[in-house]
Amino acid sequence: MAKREQIVSQITELVESHIDGKDLEVYLVEYKKAGPAWKLRVVLDKPEDSEDRYVSIEECEDVARYLGDSLDDLDIIDGRYDLEVESPGLDRELLKDRDFTRFAGELVEVKLYKASNGKKQFQGTLRGLEDGRIVIDTDDGQESFDRKDVSKINLAVVF
Repeated sequence: MAKREQIVSQITELVESHIDGKDLEVYLVEYKKAGPAWKLRVVLDKPEDSEDRYVSIEECEDVARYLGDSLDDLDIIDGRYDLEVESPGLDRELLKDRDFTRFAGELVEVKLYKASNGKKQFQGTLRGLEDGRIVIDTDDGQESFDRKDVSKINLAVVF
């Protein structure tokens, strides 16, 4: 079996070639162990300049069908795996530098590996990245975190 990084790279290229010109982009490709099985997860997104903000179910289905057929033919993954094709969702994780610009002004939830000022979780309005630090405005003032200290940062979903 090819190494995980090679599988992720090949699948990313495969999906990118399929969605070229379709107002979609690859947000994330993961291939990892999930319990007793392996999971191949492909997350699609809309480009920042897209008229549509959300990926449709039909777009996910199209990519899933394409990948299912292509991966069977290419046989780059040995053994059994589950394929998931999805959108980042309302509570998307911010992964790329450009996400911090794109979603500046949005409410985010920040989780840290270890406590800062006695807390491991913060919620506030994202200001962006400044000198490699994630900056948010909270009810208590401004907070900034070194990226290496952040285990996860997501858009907050407020109802």
